[in-house]
Amino acid sequence: MNTTTLIRQYYILTKPGIIYGNALTVIAGFVFASRGYIDYELLFVTLLGLSLIVASGCVYNNYIDRDIDARMERTKKRPLVTGTITSESTLIFGAILLILGLFLLYFFTNYTTFLASIIGFVVYVFLYSLWLKRTSTHGTIIGSISGAMPILVGYLSVRGEIDIAAIILFCILAFWQMTHSFAIAIYRLHDYKNARIAVLPVKKGIKNTKIQMLIYTGLFGVATLLLPITGYTGWVYFFVMAISGCSWLLYSIKGFYVDSQEEVTWAKKMFLFSIGVLVTFCVVLIV
Repeated sequence: MNTTTLIRQYYILTKPGIIYGNALTVIAGFVFASRGYIDYELLFVTLLGLSLIVASGCVYNNYIDRDIDARMERTKKRPLVTGTITSESTLIFGAILLILGLFLLYFFTNYTTFLASIIGFVVYVFLYSLWLKRTSTHGTIIGSISGAMPILVGYLSVRGEIDIAAIILFCILAFWQMTHSFAIAIYRLHDYKNARIAVLPVKKGIKNTKIQMLIYTGLFGVATLLLPITGYTGWVYFFVMAISGCSWLLYSIKGFYVDSQEEVTWAKKMFLFSIGVLVTFCVVLIV
C-alpha cells in the first residue's frame, strides 16, 4: 500500500463527515457567544482542538465496533474490517489525536471548555460505544449527549461558564440528534438487525420509533424558539426557525401515513431534512 492510500485509510478512520458536522456547530456556538467580536485565533484553536478529540472518539469507535462493522453493508469496507490498518496502530493513532486535542483546549481555552470536551469524549467512547450501543435502546439518548457537546464547547470557549443560552443550545442539539439518529436507524434497519444493535426500531418497532421522532422533533422546535423568547436572538432567527421547525414536524407527521414499502424512502428524506434543518439553524444563529 502506498503512502497516499495509507493516509486516506487513516483519514477514513476518523469519520470526517462527523468531524465536519461537529465543526459547523462549534463555529455556530462560538460566533453566537462572541456577540459581534470574534477572536479568530481562539476560534481556530477551539475548532482544531475539538476536531482532534472528535476524531479520536471516532477512531476508538471504529476499534470498538470492528466486529459489528463486518456484519453491516455500509461499514464492511472500513479499514479495521479489511485489515488495512491494525488494531494496535488504531489505538496509538486515537491516543495521539486525543492528547493533541486536549492539550490545545487545556492551554489555550478555559477549564469549562476543556471539561466539556472530556465529558463528550467519555460519553461517546465508553458509555455509548463500549456499552449501551449494543445493549440498550437508551444508547441513542446517551449518544445525543456527546452529539450536543460541540456547540457547547464553541459557546463555552468564549463565555467560560454555563448560562441559560448554553443550556438551550445543548438541548437543541440533543433533541435534533435523537430524530436524526432514529431516521438513520429506520432506513438502515436491515444493517442494524444483522449487526444485532439495540436501536429503537429493532427492539420496539418502526411505529414506536416514529412516535419518538415526532416528540423529539417537536421538542427541537420548541427549544430553538427559547432563544428569541429569552432575548438571545432576534425576529429573523425566530421566523426562520419557526418555519424550519414546523416544516420538519409536518414531515415527521407524514411518516405515519406512508405504507411499509415507502418507510425507508421517508426515513432517508427525514435524515436529509434533519441535516438541512441543522445547517439552517447554525447559519441563522451565526447571522
